[in-house]
Amino acid sequence: MEAGLDETFVRCATSGLETPDESRQPLTKPGPFMDNLLEFFASMPSWQRSFLLIGGIVALWFAEGMRPMVALSSRSRHAMINLALTVLQLVVGLAFAALIVLAADFTTVSSFGLLYQVALPLWAHVVLGVLFLDFFAAYLIHYVEHKIRWMWRFHLVHHSDTHIDVTTGLRHHPGETVIRSTAILGAVLLLGIPIGVFVLYQTLSVLFAQIEHANIRVPDGIDRLLSLVIVTPNMHKVHHHFEQPLTDTNYGNIFSIWDRVFGTFAYAAPESLTYGIDTHMKPAEHSRLVNLLSMPFRELRSPSSNELHRAVDDKMKSREGEGK
Repeated sequence: MEAGLDETFVRCATSGLETPDESRQPLTKPGPFMDNLLEFFASMPSWQRSFLLIGGIVALWFAEGMRPMVALSSRSRHAMINLALTVLQLVVGLAFAALIVLAADFTTVSSFGLLYQVALPLWAHVVLGVLFLDFFAAYLIHYVEHKIRWMWRFHLVHHSDTHIDVTTGLRHHPGETVIRSTAILGAVLLLGIPIGVFVLYQTLSVLFAQIEHANIRVPDGIDRLLSLVIVTPNMHKVHHHFEQPLTDTNYGNIFSIWDRVFGTFAYAAPESLTYGIDTHMKPAEHSRLVNLLSMPFRELRSPSSNELHRAVDDKMKSREGEGK
């Protein structure tokens, strides 16, 4: 959600989660903690949301400098490209933010959506809401983007990053923002998601995207243990390996259970991975803003083995030189 929507957030929050339509199943009356939690997220001022986003990026940026998984050069230039894409995303996302707020308000007032079809305690509505938003608006649409060619054209911009760090989580083509935002809007209506639950999910989603892309070293044992339930840095970076089959694994954002349930989970040693995408390993193609914006509108191509392996060899030599 963006600035300028706070009054709508407050209106949605104060409307409550009880439904005036007695023909539908109302939520169990909320307890003080859950009620206050949802009201907090529903009425969260734009400066607090911005603080969480920017604060997380800054904190992880410094953490990457102190304990990087891979030593990188030109961190600032790399970040500027990804942040420039973020600005363009915000322009597109603002319009969808207003639609999502209206959709969430509609589901609350009319008790519309699957989660309103049974009598649920509020805590269950919140937990299931976040869980299934993560499935429909993150895992499923991400999986589909890898399988449908025209969607992959836009998602390719994210995968073309050969230096994965916290700013990579912001690296999306504005066209992909339309795809993802449409999926979120549909999931809110399908499930029946109040605005407080949506903002809670969105906050967690942003924080996880930052952490799982961060170029930080996490002990393997801890990462593997946490990845039994949630998406971790080492787990997600497998998804950013430059070639299949690993590119088509680990689609989850918050919870790793979806990858485990649907057989798309994979794990590999971080030092064995090469980031990027095999069809776009040349620096000019993945490190210039103009080329990234035009990438979805160019012909899709298969990797040339000789050119690909030369590019990967050069990248590995560069990495070894930076690590010395």
